[in-house]
Amino acid sequence: MKIIALVLLFLLIWLQYKIWLQDGGIPEVIELQQEVSEVKAEVGQLQERNASLDAEVKDLKKGLDAIEERARSEMGMIKEGEIYYQVIKPEKNDEPSASKR
Repeated sequence: MKIIALVLLFLLIWLQYKIWLQDGGIPEVIELQQEVSEVKAEVGQLQERNASLDAEVKDLKKGLDAIEERARSEMGMIKEGEIYYQVIKPEKNDEPSASKR
């Protein structure tokens, strides 16, 4: 009876060792779960970026409106026959002050 108890105790200790300390044990599983969550977050960000780029590509293929808007905003271009007006707001120091009497 004592031999069976010792064998079972030995098996319990051996299994606990395998679970906690060897490869494939609980610490490795926790580490892999953290890696999976990090990769999922990165994938989510990349999917959002891809969706944004896909929408931009479709918009550029769709018509000239997007191309024209980009040319105007990023390159400062204007159409032929248009007149460009630049309004410059005066700085606080340049404002005419009330009479200094």
